[in-house]
Amino acid sequence: MRNLLLAFSLALSVTLFAEAGKVVLVAGGGNTPPPGKATDIQLNGPFGVDWNHQGEMFIIEIAGHRVMKVDAKGMLTLVAGSGAKGNNGDHGPGVKAAFNGMHSLAVTSNGQVLVADTWNNRVRMVDGRAMVHPFAGTGGKGFSGDGGPAVKAQFGGIYCLALDHGKKNLILTDLDNRRIRLVNLKVGEVSTAAGNGEKGAPKDGSLAVESPLVDPRAAVMDANNNLYILERSGHALRVVDAKGKIRTVMGTGKAGKGGVGGPALQTQMSGPKHLCVDGDGAILIADTENHRVLRYDPLKQTSSLVAGTGKKGNGGVGGPPEEAELFQPHGVHIGPQGKIYITDSSNNRVLRIDE
Repeated sequence: MRNLLLAFSLALSVTLFAEAGKVVLVAGGGNTPPPGKATDIQLNGPFGVDWNHQGEMFIIEIAGHRVMKVDAKGMLTLVAGSGAKGNNGDHGPGVKAAFNGMHSLAVTSNGQVLVADTWNNRVRMVDGRAMVHPFAGTGGKGFSGDGGPAVKAQFGGIYCLALDHGKKNLILTDLDNRRIRLVNLKVGEVSTAAGNGEKGAPKDGSLAVESPLVDPRAAVMDANNNLYILERSGHALRVVDAKGKIRTVMGTGKAGKGGVGGPALQTQMSGPKHLCVDGDGAILIADTENHRVLRYDPLKQTSSLVAGTGKKGNGGVGGPPEEAELFQPHGVHIGPQGKIYITDSSNNRVLRIDE
């Protein structure tokens, strides 16, 4: 009996430790320019990350106007971006190109790095030779082009990029136009998936393409073709089902910190900026102005804390995620082996949660 109790106690302690995990630094936090060890490099406003099939991680910076790559050995190199703010360099070497306020990126199945060149109102592509090319948007701010080629369409500030589950469509969050738009990667055609351009909270059960949105900041699609939309000053998570109907699933619509651990519709957020789908089909949310990461469980319709104390800071690396201090995280991502990565933007670093 004593041995049985000891074994049970040990198993329980291991389980609790595995669930708790710890936060580790994977990039940023240093003071040297690239190339070099990723944790020695000085980052300047990292907002988004994504990976190719080789497990190499790409990072974009909003303030540094750069695209960087971290290889399997943890070495970071510059891929694109001269560091100057601008809108030039198409069809040339990435390191000579200028970008303006990049907010997000997505890596296609063939390894192309698609970059949301946000304040240039377009998407640009960095190919396998680190050359930059136009991909979507003319660069002029506006709304046009649905039903036609992406390179001739107009957008108004593309704040988030994501690929659908099959990596057949690129999901663009066209914030200034209050719409979520898609680019079919096979034919390059643009369409609208949600939003009618008007400002307002959509009515539950209404058609998404006929509904207003407050200010969509990010969008992602799960394996069942549910399109989740995160609203920044709307402080809410909404979902568009496979039939095109929209409803609110998390958030009260008012900024706050309360309700975590209970019903999702009673959970408060403050200026959430990014989201992703985890391996269980749950939605992870960068609750940016609350300096934390939350999880929405669509089956239980509840919320829970993933990381962050709720107060800005930079301590806690090496400890459990709920004790880690974050400062305006603008990205949360699922990386290789299903691990959670956080772009801790105002701390100029990228973190990972290890078990």
